[in-house]
Amino acid sequence: MSGGGSEKSGVGLVKTPADFLKSIRGRPVVVKLNSGVDYRGILACLDGYMNIAMEQTEEYVNGQLKNKYGDAFIRGNNVLYISTSKRTLGDGPDAP
Repeated sequence: MSGGGSEKSGVGLVKTPADFLKSIRGRPVVVKLNSGVDYRGILACLDGYMNIAMEQTEEYVNGQLKNKYGDAFIRGNNVLYISTSKRTLGDGPDAP
């Protein structure tokens, strides 16, 4: 088994989904639900079932800001995907 253990030491090598999720904790994210609703905020924590706790959360329906929450909890079976957010909170979905 050559190369065993070298995956974590190099730059640009493959990261597992678990590594990605650990690295984005505390950063702005977009959580898309199966229903099509987006939640944007700071990822506070998540577990193995993809249950998500967020802070400074904004709810977007059809690209329109509908509500703002201080803290939000999203049950994992509703999550379609989690993405890092390149824009700051409050910029909306059409920001460059």
